[in-house]
Amino acid sequence: MSLAQGVLAGGLALAGLAAPWPLDAATSSSFQVSATVSTGCLVVGGGSNYGTLNFGSWSALATGTATAAVPGTGVTLQCTPGVTLNMKVDGGQNAGTSRNLKAGSALLAYQLYRDAAYSQSLGISQSVTVAYADSTNISLPIYGRLSLPGNLPAGSYSDVLQVELSW
Repeated sequence: MSLAQGVLAGGLALAGLAAPWPLDAATSSSFQVSATVSTGCLVVGGGSNYGTLNFGSWSALATGTATAAVPGTGVTLQCTPGVTLNMKVDGGQNAGTSRNLKAGSALLAYQLYRDAAYSQSLGISQSVTVAYADSTNISLPIYGRLSLPGNLPAGSYSDVLQVELSW
C-alpha cells in the first residue's frame, strides 16, 4: 500500500467514525436517593443552667430531713424516638466521699435520687438510664435529701453540679 492509499484509507476510516450512527435513546433511567438520620437529643429551654435544687431555709439548730426537687420547668429534652438516654451527675465542687453543701469551711452532706420516693440513689458520676414516654418532652428527674444535724454554723450553703448526658 502506498502512502497516499494509506492516508486515503485512514481518512475514510476517520470519516466513518465521525458520521452519526443511530443510537438507542433511553426513555427512562433511575438513580438512587438516600439519607442517614442519626440518633440524638436536643436541649430545649434553660440552656446550660439545669435549675436549682433548693432545700430552703432552716435554723442552725434544726434537726430532721429536708427534701427538694429540681423544678420540672427547667431543662427538657427532645430525642430521636427509641434512643437510650443516659445521665450522670458529678460530685460537685465540695465532694469527698459524698456530695456536700458548703458555707465557709462547714460542710453539709446531701444525697441525690432519680425518683420522688427517694428510693433510687444517684451516685457520684453514676450513669443511669433516663426513662421517658414522650420523646419530644423529656425531663431529667433529680431529687435531693439531706439530714440537718442541729449544730450547723449559720451561713448560706451551696454547691454546683455538672450533669452529663449521653445517648
